[in-house]
Parts: sequence; C-alpha cells; structure tokens
Amino acid sequence: MSTHLSTALKLRVGDLVEVKAPREILATLDERGTYQALPFMPEMLAYCGKRFRVYKRVEKVCDTINKTGMRRMEDAVLLTDVRCDGQAHGGCDARCMLIWKEAWLKRVGSSSGREQVLVMIDRMSTGSTLNTTAVEDTVRDLVCTNAQQPASADGAVRYVCQSTELKKATLPLKVWDLRQYWRDVRGGNVGWRQAVEGLLIMLFNRVQSLRGGAGYPVCEQGRLKTTPKGNLDLKSGELVKVKTKDEIVQTLDVGNRNRGLFFDVEMLKHCGRDYRVKGRVYRLVNEKTGELVNLSNDCIILENVMCQGECHQFCSRSEYIYWREVWLARSGS
Repeated sequence: MSTHLSTALKLRVGDLVEVKAPREILATLDERGTYQALPFMPEMLAYCGKRFRVYKRVEKVCDTINKTGMRRMEDAVLLTDVRCDGQAHGGCDARCMLIWKEAWLKRVGSSSGREQVLVMIDRMSTGSTLNTTAVEDTVRDLVCTNAQQPASADGAVRYVCQSTELKKATLPLKVWDLRQYWRDVRGGNVGWRQAVEGLLIMLFNRVQSLRGGAGYPVCEQGRLKTTPKGNLDLKSGELVKVKTKDEIVQTLDVGNRNRGLFFDVEMLKHCGRDYRVKGRVYRLVNEKTGELVNLSNDCIILENVMCQGECHQFCSRSEYIYWREVWLARSGS
C-alpha cells in the first residue's frame, strides 16, 4: 500500500497546509498503518480536509524511553493546537502533539498533478460518495486495528501510538552534529540568536557533566527521603501560581523528584508565574510498554506551558509539562 514517491514539502513554521483526504493518506500507509514507521493514528482522521498553520518542524525528538539522547526525524511537522485526544488509546490524558508527515499534507493554494487526477476521478465516478465513505472506513479500520496490540499472555492491553514508535521512526543524532542547529533555524523553529544560545548551553553542560560541575540553568538538588503531597484538588480553568525555585526544591528528593515526577530545568523559567490549569492527567500510555497506566498521584498540566527544549537541544515534541500540586498555589493565596 505504501508509496515511495518524494513527498517533502520543505514546510516552514507559519505555512498554511491542509490535511489530505483519507484516500490520499491510505496510499502512503503500509499494512501496519504507518509511513516511514510513524503511525497515522485514529485520532488524526478527524482533521482530514481541514487547514492549519505549521507550528513547528519536527527535526529531532528526545529518546524518552531509553534515554540515549536526541533522534533525527525527517519531513515531519506539528500543526498549531492539533493534539491527540486519546480516544482510540484508552482515554490517555497525555494530549501529545500529533506528528504529521509531509506526505499527509498539502500546501494550501497548490495542487499536484496526482491530487488533480484524484479529484477528477471522484467527479467522474458514479456513486463517488459511497466510494469516499468506503475509503474512509478502510483507513479507519486499518489504523484502529493497529492502534492496539494483540492481547499478551498476561492479558494486559497494549497500545501503539506515535510516542511508542518514535524510536522506530527516527535515527540516532550525534550531539556534536551541529547541522541540527542550522535545520532549526532554516525551518523557523528558532532564530539565530536562540540557536547560538542553545548550542552554548549544550556545550557548557557537556563540559560540566565531564568535570562533575553544575549545569545551566542551576537547580539545587533536593534532600528529602519522603516527598510531600499537595491537596489543592485543582480544576480546569483555575488560576494558579508556580511556586519559587527554592520552595519547589524543598519538596524534592536527591534525584530532584517528587513522588517519582522529575522537576526538570526547563520548568525553572515558569517559577513565580501565573497560569490557568488546563486539566488533570489521570492515565497515560506507557511509551516503553504500551500499557495504559492509571496514575496514583496528582498530575497537572497548565495552559500553554510546554517543553520547548531550550536546554535540551530544542527537542521538537512540545509536550505539556507535568506539575505536582505541591509545586503550585492558587493565585492570591
């Protein structure tokens, strides 16, 4: 089913695109519902035929499973405010940004010869509505079937999504490959000044790691053996203030975690700022095993608070940052 035609659009941040119709997307998918090993997920079907701005090019992603560093991805983008709702994955609350291969998109205002032929076929064929519906059903069956693995011996349900398959869909990226910063600038992910700052941060932190010194930005190590829990019972839409760095450090263990959740240096810039609660995270697909995990501890996401990878080589994923309630306070309290 999958084709090997050149599909690179060389999209940049801000470009207006349209998600292709199911018929065109089907032509790119293999028997596993993937293109270049990246799944086209059931949650993506609702966006077919709709238009969006490119939010970011996906040039590289963090290996969050095996912690091997950055991995390179080609010909893929994120679209503004287009996230997975988790409906085909057990109601996963991660709200991950969906990754779109350029093969699944077309520039608005341009139409390739292949796309024109498909339009002509639709117009000339009798019962084209039925044909279109049949194609949509075929795509839906294909991607839904592959979104869940066959039950294992232990009977556990295991899901397949873009996050679980990222390693297969990417290649290793050496930390010293400086072309990655040029690609970030060329695609519009960052400006030259930001790219240089990111490069300098990476170099400094590498040297500090070798000599056993503190990295940048500096975040003191926690000291607790048992970490405290907050009891705010936050709801979506509530206004909260992220506590100061010093206050948060006092809630961390020696691994800078609170009940297992890591406080990353990317979170430091949000300390002392006000945000609205986006929602609570109750369940997540484990990226390593594919199992749906029910979280036993509070986990909060805040509106527009995403990891931009400024201290991590500009990872493109732009995922929501997770917060413990003990790191937050209601504004005005």
